[in-house]
Amino acid sequence: MTKPNAKKRHDTNMTNTDEQESQPAYRSGFIAVVGRPNVGKSTLINALIGKQVAIASSRPETTRKAIRGILTTDHAQLVLVDTPGIHRPRTLLGQRLNDIVEESLSDIDAIAFLLPADQEIGPGDKRILSRLRTDFATKGEDGTFAWKVPLIAIVTKIDQLGRQQLIDKLIEINEFADFSDIVPVSALEHDNLDEVRQVLIDNTPEGPQMYPDDQVSEERPEDTIAELIRGAFLEELDDELPHSLAVVVDSIERPEDNESGQSYEGKIQVMVSVYVERDSQKPIIIGRGAEHLVRVKKKLRTPVNRIVGGKAKLDLHVKVAKGWQSDPKQLERLGF
Repeated sequence: MTKPNAKKRHDTNMTNTDEQESQPAYRSGFIAVVGRPNVGKSTLINALIGKQVAIASSRPETTRKAIRGILTTDHAQLVLVDTPGIHRPRTLLGQRLNDIVEESLSDIDAIAFLLPADQEIGPGDKRILSRLRTDFATKGEDGTFAWKVPLIAIVTKIDQLGRQQLIDKLIEINEFADFSDIVPVSALEHDNLDEVRQVLIDNTPEGPQMYPDDQVSEERPEDTIAELIRGAFLEELDDELPHSLAVVVDSIERPEDNESGQSYEGKIQVMVSVYVERDSQKPIIIGRGAEHLVRVKKKLRTPVNRIVGGKAKLDLHVKVAKGWQSDPKQLERLGF
């Protein structure tokens, strides 16, 4: 994970020493958001930033890329890396997702380990903790672990528990690992988000601002649109379609005058390929009378317009890429 060139900060106008000392040190860094599938990683990142930068779905293994959401405040800038849930891979795609996690963890300043309040700590959580200890901790002679970076437990979905249940859960998580901080939150209810934000900032090192104030993601427009479309289909189709769906934005074509080459008023054509693994899945995606395609286009009209900066027309084509989840060439062509 390569950090971008830092944006220069100009303090030449600040001459009063007392005023300088009163300003908190600027903090910046990369925070890996980890946890097993479907613990609320994407939901939390979207809530903290205030915009959708990652797919939030009730389905596990929704996130397939290390999406970086950028949270900028007056005194800090956090790059939140939404990783695919760490799991035992069953396909080549699953292994590639785990490889993405490995890359995401290669250059980070803190770790946010998400643990759902409404579920028991299980084998998946223990496997993640073991992996983090291997990469980011040293074991002392007394059996305790010294962490090289802060490890923060974020207890999600606290709206599902009563007060005493939550207290018991926090005690259980405190005994699970030597966390720098433990913060409960409900991202859906926006409960305790400010506290989560402040804890993350406090555990981030001093450093310069890395991105412009208004940038909220590192994703290319094509990637953002593709993820939005995939997320919309996952919600639209409920349990009818397995995770054999892939979306690629082939092109974003802006209307031009053939003679001058200058853009003119007209709709921006967003050409999209929606891939499934079997012929029998095509009608599921399309729906009767193309109803699913129509609803997805309608749902995404406004967000896609915002991304491309004008009125857009989504041109969706459903295609079959047989067995793509286990085919190296097709995985590469689809961006994995």
